[in-house]
Amino acid sequence: MMWAAPVLAVPIAITNATVMTGSGTTIDHVTVVVDGGRIRSIGNGVAPAGATVIDGTGRTVTPGLVVGMSDLGLDEVEGVREANDTRASKSPFSASLDVVPAINGRDGGIAVARAGGVTRAVVAPAAGRDIFAGQGALINLRDGPDVVTRGRAFQLVELGEAGAEAAGGSRTAAFAQFRNALVEAQDFAGRRGREIGNHENLYQRADTAALVAVVDGRQPLVVHVERASDILSVLALRTEFPRLRLILFGAREGWTVADRIAAAHVPVITSAIDDLPDAFETLASTRSNVGRLLAAGVVVGLGTSGGESTNQPRNVTQFAGNLVAQGRLPGGVGVSRDQALSLITRNPAAIFGMTDTGTVAVGQRADLVVWDGDPLELGSAPVAVLIDGVTQPVTSRQTDLRDRYRSLRHDALPLQYRP
Repeated sequence: MMWAAPVLAVPIAITNATVMTGSGTTIDHVTVVVDGGRIRSIGNGVAPAGATVIDGTGRTVTPGLVVGMSDLGLDEVEGVREANDTRASKSPFSASLDVVPAINGRDGGIAVARAGGVTRAVVAPAAGRDIFAGQGALINLRDGPDVVTRGRAFQLVELGEAGAEAAGGSRTAAFAQFRNALVEAQDFAGRRGREIGNHENLYQRADTAALVAVVDGRQPLVVHVERASDILSVLALRTEFPRLRLILFGAREGWTVADRIAAAHVPVITSAIDDLPDAFETLASTRSNVGRLLAAGVVVGLGTSGGESTNQPRNVTQFAGNLVAQGRLPGGVGVSRDQALSLITRNPAAIFGMTDTGTVAVGQRADLVVWDGDPLELGSAPVAVLIDGVTQPVTSRQTDLRDRYRSLRHDALPLQYRP
């Protein structure tokens, strides 16, 4: 099967628009010029000769949305085993599992997310039989099969209730297994992979080798924990393993130890609207979690988790908007509109090392979304999506089916539907 050649970037000017930069400022009535895949200027000038013009009058331009955790490209249909590559429950491997070969750029969920304004995403595996889920990737959502921008971007480990179950039934076992894996990786690195007759390692050689990049700080370690005590135990790991580059995922009780997280300079990827004590490790859940973490100085980005439709990352604008509304409730701690946008653009990009995207600024990648209304309002939608300066389709199989059957003539119906 032959794939179409990628569309080359051409100069584009978005004129007379309101720009929410993602870095805390909003600029009215400006022209954004894009060329060579980068943002070249933001100001009051006119569109350069030969540029494709997008009229931004009455519209808002934002950075492309960056989703801090997702299963895009791995999970076409969650309930169909053959279409779900998120979890390898029967594999003998764990930390060495790499999602890259399984990511499908033609996954229908990618088109749906792109039509909702998502331009970059973090793709994470799910833990199977072991506490280590494997290595995740960073992707862009451009139209085409080649979406991976960085493989082996992080390692994911489960250390909450799910980790306890995988390790033998308790957190004691999970942390013992985790520490042992890191010690084995340190030993492996010291021997530079040479075998010295020790065949008592708990982990496969490939898994141990994969964890070397974690213990020496070359690969971030995403740790899924929710309970405050688990968070503190994870932060304490740096006493023994000082090079760990920790990222907390979940942290629904994080607000109760926000000062400790901030002092450790550990970022958090979390959900926005989970507020039910649906497990013993989430008894202190609140929709004010993100607002309180930010107030304490923690860098926070939004991702999608099981309770928030993991395969619908386009919903992050709704979640961010809910956090703005949270600040209007009695006793609630919310965020400003600029902070809300940063939670789904600049912050997750920075947490995962995507330093040249996530904001509208000169020199940044031209990942941009033009909205027909307030991007944090549920009724708003993108009218244009650019990735690396190339205009992308904002259609999907969902919109194709809608358009086909919304006004289908009787003579165009399949035979079994003829009157």
